[in-house]
Amino acid sequence: MTSPIPSPLTTTRASYDTAAVSYDRLLRDSLAELPYDRAVLDLFTGQVRGTGMDGPVADLGCGTGRVTSYLRALGLDVFGIDLSPGMVAVAREACPGVRFEVGTMTDLALPDASLAGAVAWYSLVHTPPHELPRHFAEFYRALAPGGQLALAYKVGEDNSVHLDRAYGHDLSLDVYRFAPDRLAQALTAAGFTETARLTREPDPALREKTPQAYVLARRE
Repeated sequence: MTSPIPSPLTTTRASYDTAAVSYDRLLRDSLAELPYDRAVLDLFTGQVRGTGMDGPVADLGCGTGRVTSYLRALGLDVFGIDLSPGMVAVAREACPGVRFEVGTMTDLALPDASLAGAVAWYSLVHTPPHELPRHFAEFYRALAPGGQLALAYKVGEDNSVHLDRAYGHDLSLDVYRFAPDRLAQALTAAGFTETARLTREPDPALREKTPQAYVLARRE
């Protein structure tokens, strides 16, 4: 009997469960080398504060909590959600006092309109382009009117590469790159208003192979 083929969600979860400790070791302090990332996260923080909302901020696809920790240090009421129990376990150990939950970005265990802000920082990289509308619709549902959204992603023509090894481990990951205009169209179709967009060239020192992009948007 032929064994069933694991779903992409299953293989992504298993890959990050395997690599969680190594991932954290490699990337825990990486924001110190990423001035564009810090600048966009700082701007996002200011926009959330500017809304005057009391709701929390969700780091969606938080991994081991490096962005969650950064936003908390800036004073936001932030918590993290990730698909991988292994990543969440590392995040809880590395960031005591911060709430981390296991969950999926397309079925958030959050009330409607409960968030003042949400971040998806390179956490859409394993999402096929045709599934972006489903993710953005769920982000829109969970954000309160006026809530802020920040995205970081790899730029390409809605293409992907497959990784059989990363973070020092054998695994299986499809990494997707998005065309900025098409991603922005998907955000608009979900009801968001794009407020800022930034694209930068790859940094050879970081072994980046493609341009990187950032988007800030508001839930209407």
